[in-house]
Amino acid sequence: MAAELTGSGKAVLLSVEAAGYAESLQEFPLRDIGSPRWFRQHEYIEKLNMQAIINATADQDEFVKEHIYSLGKVPTLIHELIAVEVWKQKVFPVLCQLQDFNPKSTFPIYIVVHHEATIVNLLETIFYHKDVCESAEEAVLDLVDYCHRKVTLLAAQSESCESQEHGQPPSTSLAELQKQSHELEFDISVKALSILRYITDHIDSLPLSVPARLLNTHNVLCVLVRLLEHCPWSRYNFKGELQKYADGKWYTVPLEDQLKITKLDGQVWIALYNLLLRPECQQRYDFNNFNKTQLLKLQGFLTEVLIDQLPNLVELQRFLGHLAMVDLPIPKKNLILEQVPDIRDRIIRESSNKWKAIAKHLVKTAFNPSEQDLLEQAHRLAETYNLDVMENLIPEHPKCGFCGGEAAKRCSRCQVEWYCARDCQVKHWSKHKKACDLMAGAGKT
Repeated sequence: MAAELTGSGKAVLLSVEAAGYAESLQEFPLRDIGSPRWFRQHEYIEKLNMQAIINATADQDEFVKEHIYSLGKVPTLIHELIAVEVWKQKVFPVLCQLQDFNPKSTFPIYIVVHHEATIVNLLETIFYHKDVCESAEEAVLDLVDYCHRKVTLLAAQSESCESQEHGQPPSTSLAELQKQSHELEFDISVKALSILRYITDHIDSLPLSVPARLLNTHNVLCVLVRLLEHCPWSRYNFKGELQKYADGKWYTVPLEDQLKITKLDGQVWIALYNLLLRPECQQRYDFNNFNKTQLLKLQGFLTEVLIDQLPNLVELQRFLGHLAMVDLPIPKKNLILEQVPDIRDRIIRESSNKWKAIAKHLVKTAFNPSEQDLLEQAHRLAETYNLDVMENLIPEHPKCGFCGGEAAKRCSRCQVEWYCARDCQVKHWSKHKKACDLMAGAGKT
């Protein structure tokens, strides 16, 4: 049921529907990921995510955030986020190697692969708020570890200087799915960076183990410095044009805008500001020779152009100047009972050495649906991804499914994929055909 929102297009959910969806959220074991009940929860989270974005973008009553907070569902979302991360790392590779697994459609598996991106997007939207961050309770430590894993991955990866090439497609649909999962990882990682920044915003209200884990266990300050050095969300294409990543896609930056910082640059600088300028964080962090050398690299980035865009960084500039002149005292190691994250460890412990058994169980149950089941799943998702609502969430023109250029024509059969010209549609047909058949069939049921 769609409701009208005054002056902001269509909504996905009414407030009472969002409350019902939020209340129904539950934790699933790995062997049930992809089951009909899990699939239904995925639809609920998709709708909650879309409505949260609409509310935040339109500066309206953020009732999705309020329901998730008041019902205490933030820890549940964090558990599901980490569960699907473990599934992708431990179960998905085994699934792809099973010799007797040749699914009619990889559509259900793609939904599982995409589920992590949906949850991390929802958490990015609602973690801006202090009360939501606080309501995570002990699970925030697991989220800190999750964000650290993703941000470290982001700092370590090297982007190609050219845009994505359109070579020969992988030999199997599962290989194509693995490729899509790898590409999705970049977008998930940049959203995890935003969540990490929001955690640093509210660090004073979180358990004492949070700053200790960020600063001492993970040394996230040095990871952030590396991010600024390598800037993985910026690259040059084969034409020598500067491209930057924002809102889930790469765009070419006009010459006059090349010194403007992106949202991702801003997230890194704000996180550094939050961690380095808080006295309690300074007292906890070990400013040894290595860490000090890494942090002083920031001085080279703090130009007048950057400070004009983020004026508060002048305080960080002064701190770094002071740090260059003096040695800060060694932090005191107080004997305290420190909380540790347990969600990921518990999930792995419960399923250890059972990855193949779980994969085979899923082949027999979740990932071998009938044609009718596939059509029903596709039909429900077609309703979830209401085209009018989705277009309200897209800030710019759609992009061509083949070349990535600005698109003005939609596939007339499925009404989902966009193209800039007939030539691109023809070249992309071999990859698009299965999804087109599925979505077109769902529209007729």
